[in-house]
Formats: sequence, C-alpha cells, structure tokens
Amino acid sequence: MKPLEVRQIITILSGKLLHGSDDIIIQHGAYRQKQIKNKNTIFFSKRRTFDSESLNEYFPLVLVTDQKFDKSMQMDGLTVIKVTDLDKAYWQFVHYYRSLFQLPVIAVTGTSGKTTTKEMIKHILSFDKKIAATKNTSNSRTAHLQYLLSIDDDTEAAVFETAVGAPGDVLNASEYFKPSIGIITNIGAHHLNYCKSPEEYIKAKGEMAAALDQNGVLILNAEDENSKKIDLQHFQGRIIKVGKSSSSHYKAKDINYNNDGMEFILVYRQKEYPIFVPGLGEHQVYNALAAIAAVHQIGIAPTEAALRLKTYRKFNKQLQVLDGLNGSTILDDTWSITTTSLEAALKVLDEIGKGKKKVAILGTITDLGSWGYVIHKQAGEIVNNHDVDILITIGMHAKIIAEQAVKSGFKSKVYTFSNSILVLRLLKKIVDKNTIVLIKGDMYSKTIIDLAAKIREK
Repeated sequence: MKPLEVRQIITILSGKLLHGSDDIIIQHGAYRQKQIKNKNTIFFSKRRTFDSESLNEYFPLVLVTDQKFDKSMQMDGLTVIKVTDLDKAYWQFVHYYRSLFQLPVIAVTGTSGKTTTKEMIKHILSFDKKIAATKNTSNSRTAHLQYLLSIDDDTEAAVFETAVGAPGDVLNASEYFKPSIGIITNIGAHHLNYCKSPEEYIKAKGEMAAALDQNGVLILNAEDENSKKIDLQHFQGRIIKVGKSSSSHYKAKDINYNNDGMEFILVYRQKEYPIFVPGLGEHQVYNALAAIAAVHQIGIAPTEAALRLKTYRKFNKQLQVLDGLNGSTILDDTWSITTTSLEAALKVLDEIGKGKKKVAILGTITDLGSWGYVIHKQAGEIVNNHDVDILITIGMHAKIIAEQAVKSGFKSKVYTFSNSILVLRLLKKIVDKNTIVLIKGDMYSKTIIDLAAKIREK
C-alpha cells in the first residue's frame, strides 16, 4: 500500500479526529476485524463496541466509525476518526486510493478458466513488470480491499479475478479495481443458488461490459454460445474475440496435443505465431488466447508472450496426469466441477485415452440451488456424448448424472455410490496399466479429494 497520513484520511473522508494523532501513517486496510493482521491499519468498523484487547498487538490502529464514541476507548495507540456515514466514507477511501494510480488493470471472469487465464497473464507480465494480482483462487468480495491496497507506486500492471457468486459481484469488484481490460472466458451454469436462473447468471457475468469505461477493451470467447447472449448494445469500448472461428481477432489453428501441453498456431492480422501452452485440453488454448490478447493490449508482442508462456506452470489438480493404482494413468481434475469444465475434461479423456479403457469418476456439481436436478441432467447428457467405458458417480446428486446418461443412450457400464470406500474397492478390481481414470469433483469435496489421493501411486 502507498502510505497515507491520518490527516490526509480525515480530509478524504470529511471526518473528525476524536482521539489519537493525525500524523500516524496508514499502511494497511480492513473492514472486518479478522482482516487486521498488521500495525498501522485503518479499520472501517460498523460495530458499536470495539474489542481493543484482542487488537492491542496491532496498535497503532486507526478506527473509522459513525457510532457514538465511548470515552473508554481513549487509549494510547488508537486513533479514532468520526464520520457521518461509514459506508460512504469507506467508498470515498476506496475511490480515492484507486485514483492515485494510472495503470492497466485486467479483470477476469468466467465459469471456468478464469484462474488459469489470470495466472497466465500474471506469468507473462511478471517477466519485466511489478504486478498486483489475485492470489491463487482467493477471489471473494472480502478480498477486494486487500488486493486494491496491494497496488503501490511501483506497481506497473494488475490482474484480478472477479468471480460471480451473485448478481452485482462483477460491478462491485469494478468499484475497487476500475479495470481497463475485461475478460469473460466462457459462461456455463454455476452459482444458480443466488443467480436464480441461467439467464440471470449470464447477466451477472455480462456485468463485465458495464465495468469498463468507453475506452475499455472486452475480450470474449468467439465460440461460447452464452457469451453471445450478453447485451452489448450500450458498450462503447472495443471488443476482441478469441477462438477458432473466422470472427476471432486472435485465432487458433492446427491445434495438437503434445506431452503435457498444447501446440497451436496463433493467427493475428494475417501473421502466424507458433504457441505451446502447458496443460492438456483445447480449453487451455482458449485460456492462452485470452491471455495473449490481454497482454498485447499492454504492449507485449505475441512473439514475446509465446516465449514466456512456455515456462508457465499450471496448478495441480487441473487435469494433472499421474501414475495410479495398478499401473493405471490418473487424470486428476479435482479443482472444480461445472458442466463447462466437465465437457473440457471429457474431451481430454477422449483424446489421450485412445486405445485404453476410459473410466470417469464424477462428484456432485455444487452451488446450483433449485437448478441442481436440471444441471446434473445436462451433465449426464454431456457424458453420453463422449467415449467413456465406465462411469462412476459418487453422491446422491451425482447419481442423476448417471441416470440421465443412461436415458440419453449411454451403453457402457455405470456404477453409482454414496461414498468412496466402495469405489476404491471396485477400482482395485477393474483398473490396470491399460486404464486411464478421470476423477472430477470440487476442491471442497473431501470424499473426492481423499479418493483422488488414494488412487495415485504413492
């Protein structure tokens, strides 16, 4: 964070100093008590009471409040600023801090691929720039302030994930970050417990267009059907499309699997660039295209971006190829599960499982609310469209996937289980060195994670 003095903060917030010193230097920010991890933090608190004892180790601390000031809070190390409206004061602080920096900010959203795309961008830019970025998958609303404050005078660019748990999340993130480049990797079906319907979920992702100003750049997947449904009639910025179709500004052709990555030719303005991206699956090509398009807007030429991308390291559990039980091959894709990522994983299984017995182990798709039954049925239809020899589901809702696959015409063997113990017993009997096993589930599913660990070669 760029250090600020309390006297500056008082002016920004139109506040009044009730206690303490106006020459304290602020170096951190928080609006929840558990976010306070350092001294010299400004804390925006709605609470009527203040737990000074638990925070004493973080003094000097600056408290901003619109509550009545209790004189018992007059203690050394605590500075208190009184404001009329705490929410208004908080956003005044956020907007002021963001206004201090003129730098390119890339915001990435999408049902799947957003973390990978963000990490690719971060990797490419980090070769010669100081970058602020989302850490791993920590992209909730509560992390936005910390990420904003990670920008300082030395920061040259930033890339942040803007996840959608509910309508308004992307717009909320944009209030912090003011992105100049927005990416929507794809739009499937997720978080329908709050978005209520696929149409509302598309609108929520489409907020990225409204998050950009008239000079902003919006990067879209040219082949994604739901992205085509975004209302862009009021968007005044520039649209860049990536994909395989002729409408793509950054187009991929001659896509091939090669060891633990993908090779393809990038076509941009009639010039061709050979690209290798670590990670299996055609979806990685789309992630790479979006990343290359984004960094190109910042001045990184495709040739240089391609060179840097070769050294990118993908996360574990994202279609990670491992040695497994009885000499089998494991495709560990227990990072997350949506219908979009399921389709991508099954395509990889089809491709690298040629000539082998292919087993798919699937867990429950989460965060669907009342749409759970419908989306799991869609997942079953997706399974039926791929060359799977044995389908295994774990959990009550995942069973719907198996039932719908059979209804759709799936002719291979199907097993449904409520726990992983029986699955492990079955796998010990049916897998061998000529078997490839895809295990796919949510990173928060202990059942799936434990099973994935047990079927790897120790």
